[in-house]
Amino acid sequence: MSAQSLLAVAFVFCSALAAIAGEGGQGPPGEGILRTLRKGHPRLIALEADLARVRAMIAKEPMARDYHAALRAQAERYLKEPPLEYKLVGPRLLHVSRAACDRIYTLGLLHRLDGDAAFADRAARELLNVCEFKDWHPSHFLDTAEMTHAAGIGYDWLYGRLTAEQRRIVVEAIVAKGLLPAKKVYDGGGWWSRCTHNWNQVCNGGTAIGALAIADERPELAAELLAQARASIVRAMRSYEPEGGWAEGPGYWHYATRYTVYYIAALQSALGSDLGLIAEMPGFRAAGDFRLHFCGPIGRTFNYADAGERAGRAAEMFWLARTLDQPRYAWHERASEGRPDALDLLWFDPRGAGPKAEGWPRDRCFRGVEVAFLRSAWEDRDALFVGFKGGDNRANHSHLDLGTFVLDALGVRWALDLGGDDYNLPGYFGGKRWTYYRLRTEGHNTLTIGGENQRPEAKAALIAFASSDPRAFAVADLSAAFPQMARWWRGIALLDRREVLVQDEVELKAPAEVVWTMHTPASVRAEGVTATLKVGENCLRAAILEPKEAKFETASATPPKPQAQNLGVTRLLVRLPGVKEARLVVLLTPYRGAVPTASRSVAPLKDWVAAGPAPAR
Repeated sequence: MSAQSLLAVAFVFCSALAAIAGEGGQGPPGEGILRTLRKGHPRLIALEADLARVRAMIAKEPMARDYHAALRAQAERYLKEPPLEYKLVGPRLLHVSRAACDRIYTLGLLHRLDGDAAFADRAARELLNVCEFKDWHPSHFLDTAEMTHAAGIGYDWLYGRLTAEQRRIVVEAIVAKGLLPAKKVYDGGGWWSRCTHNWNQVCNGGTAIGALAIADERPELAAELLAQARASIVRAMRSYEPEGGWAEGPGYWHYATRYTVYYIAALQSALGSDLGLIAEMPGFRAAGDFRLHFCGPIGRTFNYADAGERAGRAAEMFWLARTLDQPRYAWHERASEGRPDALDLLWFDPRGAGPKAEGWPRDRCFRGVEVAFLRSAWEDRDALFVGFKGGDNRANHSHLDLGTFVLDALGVRWALDLGGDDYNLPGYFGGKRWTYYRLRTEGHNTLTIGGENQRPEAKAALIAFASSDPRAFAVADLSAAFPQMARWWRGIALLDRREVLVQDEVELKAPAEVVWTMHTPASVRAEGVTATLKVGENCLRAAILEPKEAKFETASATPPKPQAQNLGVTRLLVRLPGVKEARLVVLLTPYRGAVPTASRSVAPLKDWVAAGPAPAR
């Protein structure tokens, strides 16, 4: 960055801070933050210039036309559906708030693009309907934040079609049901205003959009809340440091990043500034890299923590591509599967030639979250892909899963992460959390010691990482995972980009049973030191290279109801009874046709570490 650019960034940042604090630090919080507020409506996220760009894109780009057609079909379906109802699922209204967002964005954008009055009328009906709800369920504030977001966008985008009385109704609802409950949290130092995970970004983002929408009518309240949101959201945005990783897993990377983008996009369109956030947060600027790597070759993620497997779409990647001039993010979003939403069309970016043409690295280690990704190739559904983690068991939505991994090859996910279970299970986020199979250590592709869980406060670092043409690997120091462990290192390597080696070295304080586990959807035939896994014509050979006396066995992955039953999943196990010190080495070889031989030399992990120094910190 040039000196002139740095001065410009510094000027914008300092101006933003002055606006937040008030000139000279005097006056109420946020005084001056609305000085550059765009007059009139619409001013949130999609300005008229953006719509002109989208119309031109639809005319020029076949994929943008497909998105537009898909959204119109969805909007037509919305016209036939009944309005949303205030109906809780468990302790949450969140599904209703999200549906309101989707309906208002879809119907509102298509009206603004195409001038279809039926879409505008239905969007207004949805908006007024949720404004009549008794509340927006502030006891679970994500519900409130997303509904405030939906109402703010609806008010802004439909302003010209609403009567004066309808505008009054919407403004009163946003203030009473969204902004004043948020103010109570900020003023009282409520927990989500201080946390460092997705709740922070969602609650601040939704609140800020509502505040910007009604800033003409309630300027003092809006300015105060915008200042408080800016002061709060930096806590969570620092969680992307240093390299864009996210401890809550891919699913919550999407939720947190999408709301951070909503927030910044609304600031930029309404105030002409991001209040210095992008310049201040290098980790956030790299967040798109994390998604590039956590998505495997068959559209499944390394879904650690409470995450689902399917990558789906992430329209924020288009916004990141445009804002940060990163065309590779746009290529990745265009290559993603699933129904496009309104933001996919609004932020559509046709740039990016793809990883082969642009030479993306196949392997990547993300510091901070301590997660590594290895793959044999890009743009190949048959490619090998490994996700492997250390990390922090204290992270929000975490499982007791240090050392776990997933494996894709030949278009099959051979080693599964089961993901989260039903959030409405008793004590899922409380005292019973570590009793549920999918969250326990035994429910992951790692080691268990004496049948016990890992320590909930344990952390593990990646101590080595290397990437070369024939070989890539990562090593984690997992010694803190169990109280009875003196040392545990796990290394996972791609050998010749066609086989995966999983090597564990353990030293215990006293003899105990060590169990190696891999969850798989494949049929499994265990035959002593080898096991054959099969899905259709695709096979995976598992071979124990050390110790020679070990053997494979299988077990059920079905816990007691009402937990998820994990149908079709088998546990492939290796048991080492009563050991105090052991090296356990398993070679995983995918193949079609002839059965491969299982012959590889084994080197101690200290040699791996010497060859692949610890990632810089």
